[in-house]
Amino acid sequence: MADTRVLETSGARITYDVHGPLPPADGRPPLLMIGQPMDAGGFRALAARFADRTVVTYDPRGLGRSTRSDGRVDNDPVTQAEDLHAVIAELGAGPVEVFGSSGGAIAGLQLVTAHPEDVVTLVAHEPPIIGVLPDAEATRRAAEGFREAYQAKGWGHGMAGFMALGMWQGEFTDAYFAQPAPDPAMFGMPGEDDGSRDDPLLSARSNAVTDYRLDVEALRAAPTRVVIGVAEETTGTFTARTSEATAQALGQQTVVFPSHHGGFLDGEFGWPGKPDEFAATLREVLESR
Repeated sequence: MADTRVLETSGARITYDVHGPLPPADGRPPLLMIGQPMDAGGFRALAARFADRTVVTYDPRGLGRSTRSDGRVDNDPVTQAEDLHAVIAELGAGPVEVFGSSGGAIAGLQLVTAHPEDVVTLVAHEPPIIGVLPDAEATRRAAEGFREAYQAKGWGHGMAGFMALGMWQGEFTDAYFAQPAPDPAMFGMPGEDDGSRDDPLLSARSNAVTDYRLDVEALRAAPTRVVIGVAEETTGTFTARTSEATAQALGQQTVVFPSHHGGFLDGEFGWPGKPDEFAATLREVLESR
């Protein structure tokens, strides 16, 4: 059973879970799993496959169980990295290993940029950084399209637009923008509008995540080993392209992970991946340093 803890940071109360002893019984660094907008609940299946390790999961400020009092609603990797820095210090077990998924991969990259002494190895799986792409301007326009659909018609239409963006192969060309707006029913999503506009994925609250500026010089100078992961099933799509471009900017090649963007998930969220195979690949990467 996890030990759930709460840490007061600047403008937030961060809830995190420690699975296993501190300090770790095996002498290995704690393994921190982070997402965005995914909270700790999304790592249940992956953490269970590292029962021999001390694993730490957390909810980013304003998401899940973590509250904020800073008067803001935006999800900024710079702020999240400072929260992670505070959590790592509170663990008192020295530098950690980090697995970051999607927006969590970007928070991990910022953590290494700002506090390289905190992290031994960062595995950043499919960081969606628009600025590393050659078609960055068109990609931002495509992303604005699903946000506009969300604001105009609600969650189902916004999520359908997000799915269409995520499935598109290659650069966002005129052919992409000439398509009719996707029907939510195509993806099994509701077409009616519930009136809410605070979804962290579909609103402008997470613009700072995809607009993050990669500090290549700082990352290359860091003592941290940085590994960029890409999903085997996303070849040619937005997150695969951002992963490949990020790795190229850092002078390395991506490591291919099984399944899709959320390949570490089991069937709990209706998007099952291959958690056993994913965990085996992650373990191999972490142990190959």
